Amino acid sequence: MSTTAAGVIFILVLVAALVAVYRPFGDYMYRVVSAKTHSRFERGIYRLVGVNPDGEQRWGVYARSVLAFSAVSILFLYLVLRVNWALFGPAQDFPGVTDHIAWNTAVSFVTNTNWQAYSGESTMTYLSQMAGLAVQNFVSAAVGIAVVVALVRGFARRRTSELGTSAQLASRTLGNFWVDLTRITVRVLLPIAVLGTIVLIIGGAIQNFTDYHTFTTVAGGEQTITGGPMASQEVIKELGTNGGGFANVNSAHPFENPTTWTNLIEIFLLLCIPFSLPRVFGRMVGDNRQGYAVVAIMGILAIASISLTNAFELAGNGTVPQAVGAAMEGKEVRFGLSNSATFTAATTLTSTGAVNSFHDSYTALGGMMPIVNMMLGEVAPGGVGSGLYGLLVLAVITVFVAGLMVGRTPEYIGKKIGSREIKFASLYFLTTPVLVLVGTATAFATGNNSTALNVGPHGLSEVLYAFTSASNNNGSAFAGITVNTPWWDTALGLCMLLGRFLPLIFVLGLAGALARQKPVPASEARCPRTGRCLSAWSSA
Repeated sequence: MSTTAAGVIFILVLVAALVAVYRPFGDYMYRVVSAKTHSRFERGIYRLVGVNPDGEQRWGVYARSVLAFSAVSILFLYLVLRVNWALFGPAQDFPGVTDHIAWNTAVSFVTNTNWQAYSGESTMTYLSQMAGLAVQNFVSAAVGIAVVVALVRGFARRRTSELGTSAQLASRTLGNFWVDLTRITVRVLLPIAVLGTIVLIIGGAIQNFTDYHTFTTVAGGEQTITGGPMASQEVIKELGTNGGGFANVNSAHPFENPTTWTNLIEIFLLLCIPFSLPRVFGRMVGDNRQGYAVVAIMGILAIASISLTNAFELAGNGTVPQAVGAAMEGKEVRFGLSNSATFTAATTLTSTGAVNSFHDSYTALGGMMPIVNMMLGEVAPGGVGSGLYGLLVLAVITVFVAGLMVGRTPEYIGKKIGSREIKFASLYFLTTPVLVLVGTATAFATGNNSTALNVGPHGLSEVLYAFTSASNNNGSAFAGITVNTPWWDTALGLCMLLGRFLPLIFVLGLAGALARQKPVPASEARCPRTGRCLSAWSSA
């Protein structure tokens, strides 16, 4: 079977699996976030935190809860990394993580970016990996899903003048962040992570607490074989679109991603939640067609990106690839060109920093695609939660512009899009480009681009990729650039922090503005409630 044919079959199997889980998994997540009752275990968590699970929050309170939880998480993880030397791990002596790398790593994992300026297996102890990094893989993913659920509630909530005062106030709330965070973690992420870990162990991924072993090679050199709880961290890093690997080479390591079929499982894990969330959106707003429309847009963009990335890499453009007959530099032979290209497209279409090949070694056009995927805002399907709320904000802007073009009041899913709503939406989309451009320009202006391996245009690509990855909370690295310096760790940490929480605040502000509105009566200007919306506008 040819490489191209095998790659096509691989992609078709992946698409079929995502289509199969869209409805049942989406319906399950809808029941989780819409449930009216709490389990005994969940109530224990609420008592421990000191919150009333039946009390709802306005958008400002919801946002402050997100920020407070994230601030405490950054502080906790920073302290864990600084005392890394005292925590349980392999027999090798690992020192405490330096201050600038601890700051960068803490911000990275809490913001769901998982950018890594260190080598995992030679820096982090087992307890640092599990109690520090892996915990944030769960909760940072849950935060993203909680925020998009709050936004959808803003669309779904209906306020009328007949409601009493207390009911009016309730209609303006967006749920309870602590309840959303707990339910998503306990009922969605944890069960799948346990099952996925078992599957990866069956596939050959390791899960142990053994010491590292050093062996003498045939050539007389020494090779250290790492151990550790890799399978469990591998699953949640993909499922939560995190990307932080246990080992330095991430998902290219045979202990993390042993075979072609585990490679397929990992791509499926990082795509299944983002592609199923539109079903939750459709169920919550009472119109499943809305979910189908959103997932169709995601699917079209994703298939186009995956196809182009595969085509560019299989073409092997460039002097060296054409001379040797393939662009295999920086790729694992057990995955080959197509499976590597599909993994790369999937991780940069989402906010997953995982890699199973070096993006810096891709052909010119192949290396362009990961940057394009991230610069599009990672909405096809995007990270867990962040992809859907990014696409919904884009829909708000699109509807607003279309309404102005035809001279009608813009409406979306029964809510008017006015000046307040469009300000939040516009600020959301301006944040990331500003961070990318300012960060890249500053690196060159201060001479810190000198840490790039290459000079000229490719050196620019390496610096641009780093700031694009950090600001979009992706976390993948182009490679070929040294970023474990105080300047780079600080600059990229700030981009990750601002790139996560400023858009998040704007999304919750938009949700609050939508929740305050009365429902708009059905009209021909309502968009995109039916497929006849644009034709009605054009005939007006």
